[in-house]
Amino acid sequence: MMKVLIVDDDAQLSAAMAEYLELKGAECDFAYNGEAGLGLAQSHDFDVIVLDLMMPKLNGYGMCEALRAQACSTPILMLTACDTDAEQLEGFQAGIDDYVVKPCAMPLLWARLQALTKRRLEIKNCLQVADLHMYTKEFRVTRGGKELHLTPTGWKILEYLMRKSPHIVSRIELEDEVWPDGDVDVRNFNVQLHQLRKAVDKPFENDLIHTVVGVGLVLRASDG
Repeated sequence: MMKVLIVDDDAQLSAAMAEYLELKGAECDFAYNGEAGLGLAQSHDFDVIVLDLMMPKLNGYGMCEALRAQACSTPILMLTACDTDAEQLEGFQAGIDDYVVKPCAMPLLWARLQALTKRRLEIKNCLQVADLHMYTKEFRVTRGGKELHLTPTGWKILEYLMRKSPHIVSRIELEDEVWPDGDVDVRNFNVQLHQLRKAVDKPFENDLIHTVVGVGLVLRASDG
């Protein structure tokens, strides 16, 4: 189910959009000014935000800039009553992903929202560090376009390192993640790590898996 946050001070328009989107299977939440919308976006996980441009307390530009400054990657579709190049440019500079002009046809709005959420899902399902890609839904790993073959344990180690990258992961933290029941065989861990390095780094010019002596492991393009 697509979760949509509608931020618009026009309650009638918000209700009309929600009625249509909910018929399509979406779930909608509302805010009627920018400050309230910002609060909801910060405290809840939405698939997409429909954001009006002109609102009380905080306009669409300000809300969008605040979310992007906090590394919020939720797609934002901006509603605007004026289709000018300057306004569109300012919106994209603030961090919007797309826009529609009011009044908008509901089927077009739905199509735009579907495109944005599909794009986000594809990004969420792919982890990337340098030229290393992990497709979590397909259980595939490639580096430089070349398919890599990992053991199930090697997959778990690599996925955790990729999700934590570029931060260092201690050996204890990694063991707890890969062997949550606490049954850790040190020799098995070393063998799995050796095989992972062999698959991820050996065929390539630059290593991605680095040991930080006395601290742990890190996956990044440089060991500096």
